[in-house]
Amino acid sequence: MGGSEIPIVKFCSENLKSGMKEWVFTREKVREALEEYGCFVALYDTVSMELSSNMLGSLKQLFDVPLERKIQNVSEKPYHGYFGQNPLMPIHESMGIEHPILPTNIHSFTNLMWPSRGNKPFCENVMTYAKLVSKLDERVKNMVFESYGVENQLKSHMESTKYLLRMIKYRVPKEKEMNLGAFPHTDKSFLTILHQNEVNGLQIKTRDNKWLQYHPSSSSSTSSFIVMAGDAFFAWSNGRIYSPPHRVIMNGNRERYSVGLFSFNDGIIQIPKELVDDKHPQQFKPFDHQDYLRFYRTERGQNSPCAIKAYCGIGNAGFVDTDTRSALLLH
Repeated sequence: MGGSEIPIVKFCSENLKSGMKEWVFTREKVREALEEYGCFVALYDTVSMELSSNMLGSLKQLFDVPLERKIQNVSEKPYHGYFGQNPLMPIHESMGIEHPILPTNIHSFTNLMWPSRGNKPFCENVMTYAKLVSKLDERVKNMVFESYGVENQLKSHMESTKYLLRMIKYRVPKEKEMNLGAFPHTDKSFLTILHQNEVNGLQIKTRDNKWLQYHPSSSSSTSSFIVMAGDAFFAWSNGRIYSPPHRVIMNGNRERYSVGLFSFNDGIIQIPKELVDDKHPQQFKPFDHQDYLRFYRTERGQNSPCAIKAYCGIGNAGFVDTDTRSALLLH
């Protein structure tokens, strides 16, 4: 599948019926894209263009909220709350809603940002968006698990899945200000699904160390998403799936808004025995995903060229990119 463009996969009613010929074709395309590139562009018509537009409009409203309210978005989990006002990445600002599948979590966040009157449209947009995009997350995992012959493990995996919805703004750099919006990093999630406006900035590093620029299309009649494997997916797959380094570099004179749905797992992630054989000796020990996030915050985690390998790798296994400066959930 190699090439200079990020693969595009169409998700529509015709190819989302498990067992059908179109499903099998799409399933293999998804797995191959994640193995080769670590990502693909999903054209997903379940999210209407109207909802897509409303969601991006909601992001603009959100970041207009006064700073003293935004910094109240705190979390005991690493990198789940407000991030901004950072001299290393001055143009970046982001906030998170933990497990937005629960309406109470969205309501709590909304009331924190708009304490006097709430914001019903924001609430409804986020609720609908999170629900539909989490379905895409499940379908992608269903296809990969099935393609590897471990579909019987999907149910327990999804039952232990928790999501983070991260809303991100990159403002236009000022004169002589660094235009780096996010350092090169791999995601610490299992899977990331990213949606953004039509402003360029996201670059993804291939296995052969080339940077691909993602060009979001404003002319498409279908909502598009970047689906990207994180470190946990890389380890779970025993190194088959690629967790791609990526960065954001801002050029031009328009703000960039994006929203990412990140999936994490509670409890221990086991590497399926079906993915271990003579050609693919086991590269990773079973690991606690939440504990991996905590490890990542330590000095060793921050300084490791490949944090997941440092945390639970066996021997000298795993992808190592010494050019990558670790960061988390910054797109």
